[in-house]
Amino acid sequence: MLAIGARAPEFTLPDADEVSVSLKSLLARGPLILYFYPADFTPGCTREACQIRDLQPQIQAAGLQVAGVSPQSPESHRAFREKYHLPFVLLSDVDRCVVRMYGVRGPFGLGVRRATFLIDPAGQIQDVVASDLRIGVHIGFVRTAATARSAAQ
Repeated sequence: MLAIGARAPEFTLPDADEVSVSLKSLLARGPLILYFYPADFTPGCTREACQIRDLQPQIQAAGLQVAGVSPQSPESHRAFREKYHLPFVLLSDVDRCVVRMYGVRGPFGLGVRRATFLIDPAGQIQDVVASDLRIGVHIGFVRTAATARSAAQ
């Protein structure tokens, strides 16, 4: 997995509306919380996405962007986004190319690890957390990133 201080690899993936989105275009709007999750509609991933959704006012006030990445299709992401009213970008990494670039393949190379990166506008990883089962660790990470950024502004 990529470490703090590493350069975030550039990528372009389709979003839930099948529009190509690059890391560069995401970072043009400010620092980014990039989170990787195993699958749409699973209990843990749904809970994580909804908790990030509920933190959106704090995230936006801190000037942060959010994008989620998983291997499902844009159609699956669109249904997931619509069902749970997710206000952030969901990117489709069907071939797991970006998953490999960020070093977040699951155990034995299967699936996707739950990992969250904080990336600054220059593309440098400022912080990272990985916890496959403890979703609260990721939500705490997002909350702390938003709070710290708001305090620094």
